[in-house]
Parts: sequence; structure tokens; C-alpha cells
Amino acid sequence: MGRIVFFFQEALRALKRNGAPSLAAIVTTVVTVVLLGVLIPIFQTAQGKSEEVRDQLNVQYALFDDATPQEIDDLRQELEAIAHVSEVTFISKAEALETLKSELKDKTIVEELHTNPLPASFEVKADDAANLPAVEAAVYPNGEKGKPISSIISNSFDRQQSSHQIEQVTSALKIVLTVITALLVLASLMLVGNTIRLSIYTRRREVEVMRLVGATRWFIRWPFMIEGVVVGFAGGLIAILILWFGKITIVDPLSDQIAFLAAQNNSTLAFPELVAILFAAAVVVSTIGSGVTLRRFLKV
Repeated sequence: MGRIVFFFQEALRALKRNGAPSLAAIVTTVVTVVLLGVLIPIFQTAQGKSEEVRDQLNVQYALFDDATPQEIDDLRQELEAIAHVSEVTFISKAEALETLKSELKDKTIVEELHTNPLPASFEVKADDAANLPAVEAAVYPNGEKGKPISSIISNSFDRQQSSHQIEQVTSALKIVLTVITALLVLASLMLVGNTIRLSIYTRRREVEVMRLVGATRWFIRWPFMIEGVVVGFAGGLIAILILWFGKITIVDPLSDQIAFLAAQNNSTLAFPELVAILFAAAVVVSTIGSGVTLRRFLKV
């Protein structure tokens, strides 16, 4: 017990004596944790929005007006039997008109129509947006200029041609965000490690003297590791306070107006869990960084 108290006393004494390097390590930890605390929710929200867009992608096939109920039912069964098809929805002419009316700002355009020009259609969703081309190829075995699997299909909706571009963009966005996050995490760890290394480097003579007088490696290492705990604790705590203040003053008030900010409330990692992970990571990285960095100076 007495040795533990001695280690803590030595760690606190060293922190006071080496104020500038210790402050630099704390500031670096704060910046790193705040950066990750902002980046991770943005990454989660962007990834969630990307998946939401992908889930909404579908391909629609317009039907001829003279299609009979039996033909429509037969086509539904054929579409449901296609590989990778997860959902098939029939949209009647009336439903299509109501959808168009809800999407238009000027409702008089629809109200002035004497007849319904929109066709009935089938909306087909795939189990994954990447499988939409395979579904379309199954409906049009010989390409869009060839014959479809049913004679009641008139054509596929032109607006669905953009689904491939959206799928490609969301896939690329997911990869880019993952790479950026990984690089920033790696850069943050290296930044914290280098700051701790600089702090220990300024005291290398002290370590060498202790080794020469017979102090064991762990006797020397423990105060430095406790310093790492204190630095990580202080830096993590300050960063969490900054993140919490930013959340209640910026994110929460603007969530009702900005959908992107509101989406963060539905992210897989809630704010309490996020700050707990970041706080624990700050303490662990600072502690391990102190212990690992010190090894080169213990070789006397």
C-alpha cells in the first residue's frame, strides 16, 4: 500500500515539475477526443443515411391499362420468384395519381386532369441495392429493348435509371468515410503517442540515473504510467465536458430544424455510450503510451 502511495506522489510531483510537457499532453488528448467525438457521430449518421437511401431504391414496371386481374396476379408471382427480390408492391392508377399529387407543389395541375394518364405498376425492391441490376436483367432477359417476362409490362420507369448511380455513390461514400475515420483514428493515436514521447524525452536523464542506481524497470515505469492515467483522465474529462456542452447548446436545439442532426439521435452508438468509450480510450491510450514509450529509455 505504501509503495502505491509513493508511486502516486512521484507521479503528481513529476506532473507539477514538468508542467509544460504535461499540459501539452493533456491538450493533445482533449483535441483528439473532441475530434473523434465529433467525427464518429457524423460518420454514423452519414452511413445510416446512406443505408436509408439504398433501402429506398427500387425498380418500377408500368403495366398496360388492359391488363386483367389474373394477369396482374400471375406477374406478381413471377416477380416474387426472381432471385434477390425482397418485396413486390402493386400500385394502382389511383394510388399513382395520389402519389403524384402529394409530390407536386401546384395541386391544380392534377385537379384539372379529366382522366388519369398514369399507369398501374409494380414496385420491386431487392434484398440489396447492389442486386437491382440482376433483378432488372431477370425481368428483361434480352435487355430493355427486348421482351419482358410478361406481355402486360409496358416499360420500366425512367426515373429508376438513377438508382444505379445512387447505389454507386452511397457505396463509395461508405468506403470513403470508413477510410477517413480509420486514418483520423490512427493519426490521433500517433499524435497522443508522440506528445507523451516528447514529455518522457525531456526526463530521459532522470530515468537513466534511476537505472544506474539500481531501480527496477517497473519501479521506474509505474509513476510514468500513473502520469499517463492522470493525463488521459484530465484530457478525457475536459473533452467530454466540451462535447456535452456542444450537444446541449448546438446539436439539440438545431435537431428540430436540421434533419441530419436529428438523425444522430437514432445512431447505433448513443451519446452516453460514445463519451464513455472515448473517455476510457483516452485513459488507456495515455497509460499504454507512457509505458511503451518509456521502454527505450530503460535500456541503460
